[in-house]
Amino acid sequence: MAAKRSSTISQSPTENWTDDLPVCKLSGVGFLTNQRYREDGGRREEHEFEDRSFHFNVDDTYLYGVFDGHDGTRASDFTVQRLPAELLLGQLTARMSDTEIKTAIRQAFIAVEKGFFQSLDDALAEKTELQLQMPEGLSSYEAYQKFPAVVNRIQALQDEISGGTTAVLALIFQKKLFVANVGDSRALLCRETVEGSVSVEQLSVDHVANNNEELNRLANLGLDIQQILRNRRIGNQENTRSIGDYGVKGGYKDFDILSVATGEPVIAEPFVYGGIPINESFYALVLMSDGVYRSIEEAACRELDSNAEVVRIILDELYSQNNLNGIAQAVVDRIGRAHLDTYMNQMSKCQRRDDMTLLIRIFKEDIANNMKSPRATGRQTMPGMPPISPGVLPVSVPYNPANSISGNAPSLYIPQGSQPKETSVHTPSPTTSTPTNAPLPLFTISSSQSETQSSASSASQSPSTMYAVAPAALRGPDESDTGVQDDNNAEGESRKDGEVDRVQPYVDFGPFYRQVELHGEEYVYGWDKSAVDAAT
Repeated sequence: MAAKRSSTISQSPTENWTDDLPVCKLSGVGFLTNQRYREDGGRREEHEFEDRSFHFNVDDTYLYGVFDGHDGTRASDFTVQRLPAELLLGQLTARMSDTEIKTAIRQAFIAVEKGFFQSLDDALAEKTELQLQMPEGLSSYEAYQKFPAVVNRIQALQDEISGGTTAVLALIFQKKLFVANVGDSRALLCRETVEGSVSVEQLSVDHVANNNEELNRLANLGLDIQQILRNRRIGNQENTRSIGDYGVKGGYKDFDILSVATGEPVIAEPFVYGGIPINESFYALVLMSDGVYRSIEEAACRELDSNAEVVRIILDELYSQNNLNGIAQAVVDRIGRAHLDTYMNQMSKCQRRDDMTLLIRIFKEDIANNMKSPRATGRQTMPGMPPISPGVLPVSVPYNPANSISGNAPSLYIPQGSQPKETSVHTPSPTTSTPTNAPLPLFTISSSQSETQSSASSASQSPSTMYAVAPAALRGPDESDTGVQDDNNAEGESRKDGEVDRVQPYVDFGPFYRQVELHGEEYVYGWDKSAVDAAT
């Protein structure tokens, strides 16, 4: 995709009317800017951050969207503001059938593109007028030599009208799920099965040049399919459907490969799927731009199902983060780090990556409601754990004047409440904060496609991925794959005459235990010990 040279990571560069819409508290978003790597380990952005997203809850109508802009942010900025206006201002009613709702979604996509092109009218008119002023028969070089200001202005106008965006939209209305998309951004539905596994189903279609159904549509327009397959592009675009991209729509005749088409080869008509009745098996909904799953595929040392891998990482982070935004951000951070590590180890691969946006919607409200800071007043614990009381207790830490940072002795604060015994050492990602210590279930992740998709638009299939109580991504360096601690590698341990010598703890818990003796366990821990003992 074409690159702009300015750089920003703002998701909301300007204020707009959607800022006042209620945000869905059962969802979170993480994003990461594009990068081109350097041999010295440095990174630089190739263009400004062009992805956009939203997650709204308006009168029990939930609307989620991820938009992967290209050639600038104008199309993604316009779409992220206009699409909610086409669906959340009374257009949907309780009496509508599933077919009528899908028709309303389809019309919303078409209306957004029509409005976007109308916003380009002035730029198109100015560009046409300037082109008519140029003498005929001049080459590009001659035109620039004689009329540099005019040529620069024409190029600037061309950049303004050439931008576009993919779109993947999820609507929850009347307890049914609808999904629509154009381009290669994806929607995944995760469900719990009766066997205790998590199934992953792709609900969207990748509108790209190797999709058989899209190739048939282009062939019916008279295009050379073999040439498209060789170029892997439609004119200057990778996607066969998008919002915007005037150059391959109204101006498609300017491309030699597209000039013979009997109609616009790139269209904005979305693939729409639904409505799926929401039930107890629904676990999570995932929307993502192509930068997420393509980075996984590029960084992998073996063939794998990128959809299942995204879900696996989400499940890992679900028990390490304190909120849904933290989960989504930790996932994209881990993927970005793995992508960079692959480049540093094998520089012929992964030389650059695109913007990444990941949106997660959790259907299990008990999980979403527990995702609060462990130090927040009134935080609920995960099932099976005693309630945690508000506040913290100070624990002194020996002060080392040889390595002082300030004149005051440091202090360590820990949350009140029972501290469960950990059976393994967890090593979360760099973005991980205080773990929730929830028990990890045994998951089998299986990936599938919606029945309406063609095999060409499907993600690659791979065997189900199973991980036990402590997944590899969460195990510490002292744990083997079998879950048994390796005594030879255990840090701080050495064997002498059949005994174990351990490094003395550097934290003095004396003041803590004195607080317990003074006030009692019920007050310090904040829970009824007798009731817990009776329950266990």
